[in-house]
Amino acid sequence: MAVSVDAWGVDLAADLGVPSDPAGVVVFAHGSGSSRHSGRNRAVAESLRRDGYATLLLDLLTEREEREDRVTRRLRFDIGLLAERVAASVEWASRAPATRGLPIGLFGASTGAAAALVAAAGTYLVRAVVSRGGRPDLAGRALGRVRAPTLLVVGGRDEEVLALNRAAAEQLSVLWQMEVVEGATHLFEEPGALEEVARLAGAWFRDFL
Repeated sequence: MAVSVDAWGVDLAADLGVPSDPAGVVVFAHGSGSSRHSGRNRAVAESLRRDGYATLLLDLLTEREEREDRVTRRLRFDIGLLAERVAASVEWASRAPATRGLPIGLFGASTGAAAALVAAAGTYLVRAVVSRGGRPDLAGRALGRVRAPTLLVVGGRDEEVLALNRAAAEQLSVLWQMEVVEGATHLFEEPGALEEVARLAGAWFRDFL
């Protein structure tokens, strides 16, 4: 269902899906130039709902900001701003009637993974983080303050991002794991690749939510 997330005075459009008797809620942080309508994130969200988790997919930018970003491409790399929006969505999920009291996980893609990690570094509400083809390196010094167990999923053919993930993982001080999906490129468009991402994410959230 369509909902509006109050990000400290900024209303963000979002889609909330809640299965019966959910075991937790997963908030999605999309990558640069994407939105809550990302087909890849929606496919993973659908799989997680089948696993028994509520999902919150939201736009990290307002419509006006998205129009500006299409021209400047500036806001999509403003990790501080995006992390604030992710943190606000975590607070919202912790209070919303349909998800109140549920353990919360974050699923971040591309630059959204950095925003998710920065948000997780600033709150005890986040119990687990999954990064898909993420740029955790953009989280900078916040990596050392992340409190939630973190899973990094990277395509085996996404060599540059794979190297960045390996370097960033060394800065994490919490339990972390890296899974390389062999044969997959950055967008996990190869047959079965996205399904493997969803399977790995579901297992991680099952362990920590």
